[in-house]
Amino acid sequence: MSAAYELLVGRDDVVGYLDGAGLLGRIATSAADVRVDEVTAGNMNRVFIARGPLGSLAVKQAPPWVQVVGPDWPVDPGRIASEARTYERLAERVPESIPAIVAFDPERYVLVMEDLSALDVLRDALVRQVVSGSDAVDIDYAGLGEVVGRFVAELAASTTVAALGPAAHAELVETAANPELCRMTLDVVLDEPYRRHEHNHWHAALDGRVAALYDDERMRAAVASIRHDFETRHEALIHGDLHTGSVMIGRPTGAQRVVVFDPEFSFVGPIGMDLGLFWANLELAAIAADAVGQPALAAARRSAIDTSWDAFAEVWDAAGAASPSLAAISRDAWRFAGVEGMRRAVGFSHAADIESLPGAVLGQASIRLFDAARHHVLTGEALPAS
Repeated sequence: MSAAYELLVGRDDVVGYLDGAGLLGRIATSAADVRVDEVTAGNMNRVFIARGPLGSLAVKQAPPWVQVVGPDWPVDPGRIASEARTYERLAERVPESIPAIVAFDPERYVLVMEDLSALDVLRDALVRQVVSGSDAVDIDYAGLGEVVGRFVAELAASTTVAALGPAAHAELVETAANPELCRMTLDVVLDEPYRRHEHNHWHAALDGRVAALYDDERMRAAVASIRHDFETRHEALIHGDLHTGSVMIGRPTGAQRVVVFDPEFSFVGPIGMDLGLFWANLELAAIAADAVGQPALAAARRSAIDTSWDAFAEVWDAAGAASPSLAAISRDAWRFAGVEGMRRAVGFSHAADIESLPGAVLGQASIRLFDAARHHVLTGEALPAS
């Protein structure tokens, strides 16, 4: 664990930090003119927005624990260095798809970056569409899928052994190692949902399925295989936690903008994982839309899976990346979609898309999510067309 360091807690801390870092002048000529709002939404870090007459900045700090839990769950704050390194590489390939990074402080584990307040977290926008109606939030799903698919492909294609050479790739595997957050993924996604554990919870409609899951030898073997691939397949640098809570979307200037953020779980791993996590969260968002009688919205959400794959494949082919094959990446993606869907159904961290549904349809939606996840884990394939 890293040595003690000063945490940013409130307005004066943030303003003082920006002043000491020589960044206050970007937003104001006087500290008195700066307003600071905490906008922490994720599980891991604290985030503040500092606003002044000249502009605004986002200030993100990694505490030495999981932010949503506190000191009872300690985690190395050096995880934010993984995020900073991944942003640096992405800035060379897809700068339009990430927030602009202003500064990184490795001693206090702080990233200062572009303020994205004009955008919505994608998951929040998806939930509002279902709650308020399909016209409440204007999302071009084809465009969304295209941006995310290209993001994944550009990051992966530029960090394979073929792209870097064996020595540089081996160095990347070492420098991008992220053992504590990989351990968290192993526990929360690839272990706990498949056995009795205090973290697990689920809708009562799943009681029978969960009891059967704990004794399901086919699922146990399939998940063990996915876990092995997660631990041993050092194919390329990946985001590692690419779900709809890690994407922001909006139309601040008219055209849709899609930004992928929070690559703090990044490491060199199986290329299909990022696509799979994204697909699972689109799929559960589609299930939510179907549950409230919005089939056209559900179909639009599923279409982003196809467009993300098409965009990924286009970049992958153009890069001449022969290994792994597109068929192998697709299979891996659906297997990872399965374990992501299962943890959202019966594990520690569920998705607001499903949890916010009216009680009358929540049980059936939970069953659909569970059954889809099980299918993906066992087959490595999409659901059959209905």
